[in-house]
Formats: sequence, structure tokens, C-alpha cells
Amino acid sequence: MIHTSRVLHGVTVAVALALSGTAFASASHAGGHGHHSDETAIGKPGITSQARQTITIEMADNMRYTPANIRVKQGETVRFIVKNKGQVKHELSLGTQRELLEHLEQMKKFPDMEHDEPSKITLAPGEQGEIVWQFTQAGIVNFACLMLGHYESGMRGQVKVSKQ
Repeated sequence: MIHTSRVLHGVTVAVALALSGTAFASASHAGGHGHHSDETAIGKPGITSQARQTITIEMADNMRYTPANIRVKQGETVRFIVKNKGQVKHELSLGTQRELLEHLEQMKKFPDMEHDEPSKITLAPGEQGEIVWQFTQAGIVNFACLMLGHYESGMRGQVKVSKQ
């Protein structure tokens, strides 16, 4: 009986914390500060209707992206149409070089990892998807395929973000 009581108490505390976090997030969002929480060193998820340009990126089994070098302006929102033209699964992950290398190590441990992040897309052969991204910082944003062996074979590229 005591064990059950502790479990219920733990659940109650967890629910209370979750609800207070939601209330806090809503309060900060209402104040106009919530949007900054989505921003990362490489930018933030974009809104499709605000995309100034659409860029199609093809992924192929020669472990290359076409194009692999892209130029955008700081503040610009881009809609990337990503197409897997190959016969094996490929992905496109946007990130800093450090983030990509850290994620690569995770992919080595968990090769079947599914991505549900706005800056990443995994596609089976013949599939197509999209990433809408706002580039808020000038500099270099890297992208790569982190499927086993693909990054090491050269499947990577860069988005050069110039100041406005």
C-alpha cells in the first residue's frame, strides 16, 4: 500500500510540474518571448507562407546532395523540397558542425532512429519531403546525411548565410 501511495504521489507531482510548465510557457508566449525558445544557433523553424524562395535538394546514392552549396540572406525563410533519388534511405539534417557530429555518434548507436525535428528529414527511396527554415544568424549552416557511412562518404553540404 505504501508503494502504491508513493507511485501516485510521484504521478501527481509529475502532472503538477507538467501543468505548471505549460502555464509558464503560455505566459511567456503571451508576452511575446516564446518564439525565441525555438531559435537555435542555426536559426528556427520557418513558416511556409513566409518563405521567400524554394530550393530543391536531391539526395543520391553517390552520397552527394545537389546542390551541396547554397546561399541565403540572414533573416530569410527558405522552403527546401528534399527528394531522395537513390535506392537507399537518406536524410538531410541541418545543424552546426558540432551538432551534426554529436548526432552522427547517436546514429551509430541507434541506426534506425526516427527524426521528428523541424530541421531534419529522413526519406525512403523515391520519397520527397520538405523543411521550412528561417536563417536568423549570418554564417555557415551545415547539412548532412547521418545514415551509417553516408557522412563519412562525403554526403554533406553548407548553407552560407550572408548579412542583410
